[in-house]
Amino acid sequence: MERTQFPLRSPCQRVQKQVVVNGEKERVSLLFMKALVSRGSVDAVFQQMASHPQYLESFLRTQHYILHMDGPLPLPYRHYIAIMAAARHHCNYLVYLHSAQFLRVGGDPLWLQGLEAAPPRLRLLAHINKVLAHQPWLIACSHIQTLLKSGEQCWSLAELVQAVVILAHCHALCSFVFGCDTDSDFVPRSKSPNGTPPTFCPFDAANGNTNVPQSLATPSEHKARRRSLDSSCDMACLKERIQKSQEEREKREERLLQTQTLQQTDLEEEEEIICFADPSRFITDPNFCYVEFARREEDHFQVFRVQDYSWEDHGFSLVNRLYSDIGHLLDDRFRSVTTLPSLHSSDLKRAIWNYIHCVLGIRYDDYDYGEVNQLLARDLKLYIKAVACFPDATKTPVCPLSWALLKPSERIHVNLLIMEARLQAELLYALRAITQYMIA
Repeated sequence: MERTQFPLRSPCQRVQKQVVVNGEKERVSLLFMKALVSRGSVDAVFQQMASHPQYLESFLRTQHYILHMDGPLPLPYRHYIAIMAAARHHCNYLVYLHSAQFLRVGGDPLWLQGLEAAPPRLRLLAHINKVLAHQPWLIACSHIQTLLKSGEQCWSLAELVQAVVILAHCHALCSFVFGCDTDSDFVPRSKSPNGTPPTFCPFDAANGNTNVPQSLATPSEHKARRRSLDSSCDMACLKERIQKSQEEREKREERLLQTQTLQQTDLEEEEEIICFADPSRFITDPNFCYVEFARREEDHFQVFRVQDYSWEDHGFSLVNRLYSDIGHLLDDRFRSVTTLPSLHSSDLKRAIWNYIHCVLGIRYDDYDYGEVNQLLARDLKLYIKAVACFPDATKTPVCPLSWALLKPSERIHVNLLIMEARLQAELLYALRAITQYMIA
């Protein structure tokens, strides 16, 4: 019997493909609108991640939750902790943007003078921030005990867990920022056109609020003037406000002129604080940095074996119990980045993930580490290690020669893998120490 011949692509199939493509574009556009900052521009980090909308959505949801939703820590504390974390890697990009957000949520401007000006409770985090950022294998039960039993300045367990999540999140994000060379593109804006500091995080992302920009700015356009959009308005509301503003413009003009001088004075004082928020102000022991975990002639530290303490069997349940729902959000991020459609094989992605954990002292007994050398070229291994372990030294990272053959989205995918693997590694060390404290 003669087989029926079908065209390679029927009209129906072409329509379906077009729907998929258009749907993906709409998804990216929606994520951009949700990720807009109130200055009317999309953050450079999110523009990089937008090549992987599925992951970006998960990332935005997690970041919104830890920095702006209900939790034991007040909003100014959260952003100050983020500043401390970014400062450990001298990430001007994140320090500047979280400083602006810190002020926007009511933080005391005096705290931005440096760590010594912050409350004692925040200063207590300096040591665990330092260790977690550079040598997480040093995190011990004693560090947790010190924070939880410090008299009047003690932390609650719930507060500490949220603080640790923010620290690890921002440390890992520094790796992505430097890996994608975002920090070198960033030039802090000296003047804010409407008197409000620029913001960093898309805090309306999980609430469905959308801010439509005048245009999607590139990282090099950070210092350009932009129109401010109210984060609580949609397009209809925006049009209504514009029309109303035009009608009332003449009536308000005199009042605006009267207050202009006072507003400008406040603006200049606020901008001076932000622009000169030098990362070095927020760190202690600046010489403390990453060292090789494993040396053939030395064996000071015990290897962290995932079979004894894993994210799936231990970390997830603990963090989710102490900080409601964050475990699900983090788990979704880990799964999302490893399942993204990619030219990279699953074996290559696993090699990247396990190699990062290896240089941070975490080993998998059921993994053949010979695959790492087989699948990762030496220049790629050097790049991955630098971005994961000491990103502050990679402001202009030397990209592997093999990257010339990859699309930008594939390179970004590698940096996403680095970020998430590092995030999970830091969380594993911190959560294991907390577990040891709880059962002691």
